[in-house]
Amino acid sequence: MKRLVLALDVYERERALEIAECTADYLWAIKVNWPLIIGSGLEIIAALKQVTGLPIIADLKLADIPNTNRLIARKVFEAGADYIIAHGFVGRDSVKALMELGEVIIVVEMSHPGAKEFIQPVTDGLIELANELGPFGVIAPATRPERVAYIRSKLRPEIKILTPGVGAQGGSAGEVLKAGADYIIVGRSIYGSENPREAARRLHDEIMGV
Repeated sequence: MKRLVLALDVYERERALEIAECTADYLWAIKVNWPLIIGSGLEIIAALKQVTGLPIIADLKLADIPNTNRLIARKVFEAGADYIIAHGFVGRDSVKALMELGEVIIVVEMSHPGAKEFIQPVTDGLIELANELGPFGVIAPATRPERVAYIRSKLRPEIKILTPGVGAQGGSAGEVLKAGADYIIVGRSIYGSENPREAARRLHDEIMGV
């Protein structure tokens, strides 16, 4: 089973498609964020799916009132996204509005140092939210494997854990998989490499060897 997700955080459409196509053999999914959507338009989602045939995760980290979340998500799912990433701290009603339209991944903790300031203190509540609503998965930090292990211990077993932070941010794929992650999200270490395909292959092989 493939467990590597490419975070395709570039602006240019042609570059994005080229990287996606050459790495697709080693990926479970591709994650698009605001940089690529702003630089290439929402149409890039359908284009990536056509080139790779892979699921597309729209990492918009939606965090608005239910109606605004719903308006955004409807267009993103219509564009071909398979999953949307959203913040849970705005409350159940805002997350439910998204789940009415498609598969959702809830952020319960982030990978950057600043996440310790305001997000980590409320992680328990976000885990409870995920357990109640039953999204496809949650986001947890590969930079802190001990937090992934904690989140896994509290989370319903069928809910997947996706972990950004491997590579450029210092996280270890092996450590975070052993801690309970289901999927590893990697961006700069792949798309910033001189040979993205080889970089993806090495990470895929490392993950499969755990």
